[in-house]
Amino acid sequence: MNEPKAKLDGATIAEEDDGIRLDRWFKRHREGTPHALLARWARSGQLTLDGKKADVSDRIATGQTLVMPTPPVETAARPARKGRPLSEDDIELATGMMIHRDASAIVLNKPPGLATQGGTKTEQHVDGLLDALKFDGPTRPKLVHRLDKDTSGALLIARTPKAAAYFAKSFSNRSAKKTYWALIVGVPDIQQGEIDLPLAKQPGSGGEKMHVHDEGLASRTRYRVIERAGNSAAWVELQPLTGRTHQLRVHMAAIGHPIVGDGKYGGKGAFLTGTISRKMHLHSRRLRIDHPDGGTIDISAELPTHFAASIDDLGFDLLLGDIGLDAGEKGPPPKSALKAQAKAHSKQIRKARRGERRGRTAEGKPTDFVGKPKPKAKTGKPVKPGKAAPNKPAGKKPSAKKHPARPPKAS
Repeated sequence: MNEPKAKLDGATIAEEDDGIRLDRWFKRHREGTPHALLARWARSGQLTLDGKKADVSDRIATGQTLVMPTPPVETAARPARKGRPLSEDDIELATGMMIHRDASAIVLNKPPGLATQGGTKTEQHVDGLLDALKFDGPTRPKLVHRLDKDTSGALLIARTPKAAAYFAKSFSNRSAKKTYWALIVGVPDIQQGEIDLPLAKQPGSGGEKMHVHDEGLASRTRYRVIERAGNSAAWVELQPLTGRTHQLRVHMAAIGHPIVGDGKYGGKGAFLTGTISRKMHLHSRRLRIDHPDGGTIDISAELPTHFAASIDDLGFDLLLGDIGLDAGEKGPPPKSALKAQAKAHSKQIRKARRGERRGRTAEGKPTDFVGKPKPKAKTGKPVKPGKAAPNKPAGKKPSAKKHPARPPKAS
């Protein structure tokens, strides 16, 4: 006896779903349909897009016609999961973080201590606050990348599924550029360079910690020392050229200069004495990414309070951070960057002259080399300590000694 044919259902792909995977469409519009059931429909040819057999991993496009079986009643009636309702404080926190908003994207300045996504014992997180940022958008905003809980700064949110797919591709192919600021313990010997150390999950950490390992994934980070506080600390600019978990933190600790406040990778040596905060000093300062509607999002996030206070306590000049590793990529740098560059050059000259003043001779003459006195011209025998130099008689200077007359040449 033949089984009765399943009743068919249909839908037209809307613009806000353009570019997403077919299984994501079901999670959004047919929530409760098990993935195993979708896979069975796909294998049997019961899922079609514009009349052609479709797979759950296929990307869908605006205007396509999707045909599928009607899901069982008990499956379709499964209630959707709901997050906790947002309080007024939650809404104020979410909107207060926003530093950019357009039709496709929102950029937040995430504070330190707020997780990007939920987890064990994590009730408040950015993902749980996104309902407050829907505004007039067609769907709930979506995360497209992450920041560690204790890392602050620029975090991009997509407002439409199409924008989410576009931004996700930009992050995966590394066309998006992220610039971080960090305070580190000590000062690297090389002022600007690249760290190339493979990273892997550390055994026994449950995947919560990374370490340098020869068989790990390739990981590269560019860095530049912006300013230093003697030999105790430095303010650096970091650019991750790959996107590994905890990459910046592990790389800086691996070269012997952990990020200030990062006890997880730097241990007790990651904390400075005095008034410097024990919080993490890692901040996503600038984000540059192409916009799906044309143009570029290029935005900077202000430092959190504890980081700004540490910069001030160490006597660093915030203008120096505007020069950047890529200052010359898109035409001449702005006037503020040129001013900061000139100021940094003057500061280096002043540092050199301090050494020069320490090396001045007793006569008050400047030195030729930093910290080394200028050699004196030889004037005869040195005067022994305790004896005065002999007084030369005043009057006419002695004439040069004449050479004896040469004998005449033989004829």
